[in-house]
Amino acid sequence: MSIAESVAKASAYLTDHPEEARYRDSSARASLESGLVVTVSGSGGESLRTDMPPGIGGTATAPSPGWFLRAAEASCVASLIAIRAAAVGVALGSVEVEVDSESDDRGILGLDPEIPAGALSTRVMVAIDAPGLDRPALEELVRWAVEHCPVTETVSRSVPLEIEFR
Repeated sequence: MSIAESVAKASAYLTDHPEEARYRDSSARASLESGLVVTVSGSGGESLRTDMPPGIGGTATAPSPGWFLRAAEASCVASLIAIRAAAVGVALGSVEVEVDSESDDRGILGLDPEIPAGALSTRVMVAIDAPGLDRPALEELVRWAVEHCPVTETVSRSVPLEIEFR
């Protein structure tokens, strides 16, 4: 089944069954290995490792959690560009998405309560080849993808956070 067919089928189903659209996402479980190296696993066998940079006590043997966040944003936007293009009948040549952010390390270290621990800003840069699409149409396609990407949409708003102790 093509991307366009899958999107049309999912859209029709959720339109007819809106009560099935909302669900709890699968969890990610992190286990501290040693130092600042962490292994993260999912219920479907997914796995990744993180580490922090040496300047904060890590060994940089794996990407940092923040890099994985930027990677999630970039890959999600690229996927949503492909999904939207397929849904509206746009043929894509190439799509490259790069995401960076600006941070202030004083926040993660708790040195100034006014400085957030997370990114101060995020930038999404897109290079896209879609033959026959003019600049305004390309920009509309990219804006739609960024606005509907679950990762970029989530980080762009305040999301309730619950903490449970087990």
